[in-house]
Amino acid sequence: MKKNLAKALYITLLSTSLVSCQEYLDNNNEGKIPPVEFYKTQEDAFKGVVSIYAQMRKWEMVGFNYMIMLEITSDNALKGSAPGDAAFINSYKNFSFTANEGQINDFWKGRYQLINLCNQVISNVPAIPMNDGLKARYIAEAKFCRATFYFDLVRAFGDVPMPTSIENAQAEALKKTSKADVYAQIVKDLEDAAAVLPASTTGSEAGRATKYAAHGYLAKVYLYLKNWDKAIENTQTVISSGKYGLEPDFYQVFRVEKENGMESLFEVQASAVAGSGDLSNCQYSQIQGIRGTGGFGWGFCIPSDNLAKAFDDAGDAIRKKATILYKGETTPDGDLVQGVDVLEGVTVPRYNGKSYCPKSKQVNGVNEGSEQNVRKLRYAEVLLIDAEAKLNKGDVSGAATSLNLVRSRVKLAANNAPTMQDIWNERRLELAMEEDRFFDLVRIGQAPTVLQGFAAGKNEVFPIPQSLIDISQGSIKQNPGY
Repeated sequence: MKKNLAKALYITLLSTSLVSCQEYLDNNNEGKIPPVEFYKTQEDAFKGVVSIYAQMRKWEMVGFNYMIMLEITSDNALKGSAPGDAAFINSYKNFSFTANEGQINDFWKGRYQLINLCNQVISNVPAIPMNDGLKARYIAEAKFCRATFYFDLVRAFGDVPMPTSIENAQAEALKKTSKADVYAQIVKDLEDAAAVLPASTTGSEAGRATKYAAHGYLAKVYLYLKNWDKAIENTQTVISSGKYGLEPDFYQVFRVEKENGMESLFEVQASAVAGSGDLSNCQYSQIQGIRGTGGFGWGFCIPSDNLAKAFDDAGDAIRKKATILYKGETTPDGDLVQGVDVLEGVTVPRYNGKSYCPKSKQVNGVNEGSEQNVRKLRYAEVLLIDAEAKLNKGDVSGAATSLNLVRSRVKLAANNAPTMQDIWNERRLELAMEEDRFFDLVRIGQAPTVLQGFAAGKNEVFPIPQSLIDISQGSIKQNPGY
């Protein structure tokens, strides 16, 4: 599947004209196929779906903006790299960024470009004469993917434009839809997808959406909506399926050999193809990789001292070792972490261990670490969602059962009477450096006290890109405080 998705980057699709908002909601592939020639056959439908997966790993989706906005804004990470290199990143650490900052534009644009691809499938595939079962599946996959993109957008910006078809794109692109209505559409898309998608995928289809990935995302969405009953309903659907489990060795969860494995509900597929830099385009690992001597990356987005202390305070040596690679250490894969002597923000140089791609998996001539998939939803998180929802319902025993499965994997003592803060702390340590912490702090209401420079009533969301507001001639209003 990884090679299939890599090749799909060359698939060219008709992009929908969205008047002045085209730059933000359009798919700008080269060599676009005229509308009379595409979305005519079953093969066209397949190419349309696979192109969505392929573009999930592009720069605007998992590059700078992804880790800067969602991890460096939190207490987990710092800019890193050489002092002064990409100094603009520090504006996210102290919440001094503006609506003109490029990372915000990239986050917005990348997700709307993929929503446009999803909408093309959803709008055009129904009319294609083809196998009915495949038709339903392709539409379901597009709805699943669209839901994940809108989930990113609604958490990052609140009220956002919400095109749901190529027919309504022009009108919907120029106005905001309420946060509540966006969440309602996300739920509908995921429920529609769960009803159709296969229970599992294997072989060349590994990595494509399944019904349990949809239920896992539904559980997470309901966590944000504080609908504990629905969150539990969906976590239990995943748990009771018997299709998932915790990888015994936490370090191995993030290695290439375990991609799409027993713990993975969904991950972005990446691939290193020798001799093809265009196909080996994922830079998620490269951006965070070991910088300098013996290195294979740029050294950005490094774990903070605050995160290291949180691991130490919890006695969590196993997850700390897998999450933080310190200079001078040798990894279980045999790589000496040499790196550089100075990384901005810390006195002891270190790197993100979860994005680490061993030298044995590196391919010369392409982006460093481009073989490394990006984990999006893991079974461990499903268990922690289950624990949090059950504790909110007063089921302490049930919460402890799910929580302790996660703790026992990393040799931590059972906690049979967890508090909500215990579960939130566990989420931090389990999911550290996986681009979830900022949204979590906002969700649980702790961002104003934990994050320096965070302004309550403003920084819960990011600003709408100013260029979009200008293009819309003011029909799209800026978020409060910006």
